[in-house]
Amino acid sequence: MKAAIIGASGYSGEELVRLLSRHPNVQLAAVTSRSLAGKLVADVMPALRHAVGDLEFTSSDPQELAQRDDLDVFFLALPHGVASEFANPLQEAGKTVIDLSADFRLNSAATYENYYGHPHPAPHLLKAAPYVIPELADDAWKAATLIACPGCYPTSIQLPLVPLLRAGLIKPNGIVINSYSGVSGAGRKVAEDFIYCERNESMKGYCMPKHRHLSEIEEQLEKAAFADAIVQFNPHLAPMSRGIATTIVVKSNGASLQSIYDCWNKMYSDKPFVSVLPSGTYPDTKHVTGTNRADISAVYDSRTDNFIITSAIDNLLKGASGQAVQILNLKSGFAETAGLV
Repeated sequence: MKAAIIGASGYSGEELVRLLSRHPNVQLAAVTSRSLAGKLVADVMPALRHAVGDLEFTSSDPQELAQRDDLDVFFLALPHGVASEFANPLQEAGKTVIDLSADFRLNSAATYENYYGHPHPAPHLLKAAPYVIPELADDAWKAATLIACPGCYPTSIQLPLVPLLRAGLIKPNGIVINSYSGVSGAGRKVAEDFIYCERNESMKGYCMPKHRHLSEIEEQLEKAAFADAIVQFNPHLAPMSRGIATTIVVKSNGASLQSIYDCWNKMYSDKPFVSVLPSGTYPDTKHVTGTNRADISAVYDSRTDNFIITSAIDNLLKGASGQAVQILNLKSGFAETAGLV
């Protein structure tokens, strides 16, 4: 299978180059970047010199790419709003498109406009793009040619919560979520908040109470619970390069801690990238960085009748590029773990 990465100059794009250039079933045939066109990928990403050969960055015209018969699958590592410019002609040309942006994560164009501040650029495609966390989605999504890859925060939240909401073990209201992300979650950009002297030895909350990912989180939790799910989501910027640590406080719906673990173990027993840790063992970003794995665990507080659930993922892998490759593997009939750790 021949793959193209559109918009490969950011952190997620670079991770896609790394994963696909070593993938046993994929040939990385095109890497585009308007700002880097004409440069060797090896010169821009010298850590990958041995894997990418003489591959060059090329310009990225949506119509021209849609006409290329030598490319089978396209990964869109583009900002929201821009991804739709490519998704539309590529999807019309019958290409497989895996979108890492936020453009197709929501079912509602009105919700998208409310959270992203502008009308949705391709509302006619919203129903055509299934939202896929591989461990949680049914197999119907594999027939789609345009697939929405979830955000990093929502992945760390849904993996522990969705099975419990589906089983009715926890209450869908009153959920409080605190998440802590490495600086790479903001993308590769120059801004005062993200320079070394500002972030080193410093942590702070941001975008509260209405972070953009809140729309995605609530929409998916409501689907799982078949009920309204109003979530208090508190994101924080942590002094680390990558990783997400999430702590979730939820009310028991009469369930025991054992039933929480029974639900998780049943859901994830055959899922290679989700590890259910014993109660009292807390996920650590250090243990998942560089992997496509999610670690989850829970404890029960009898004083408050709350479950305290924790999770950890690598925001650039299970939260973005790794999960996108996992989606490709499953859709294409490859081993789910191909090219991933």
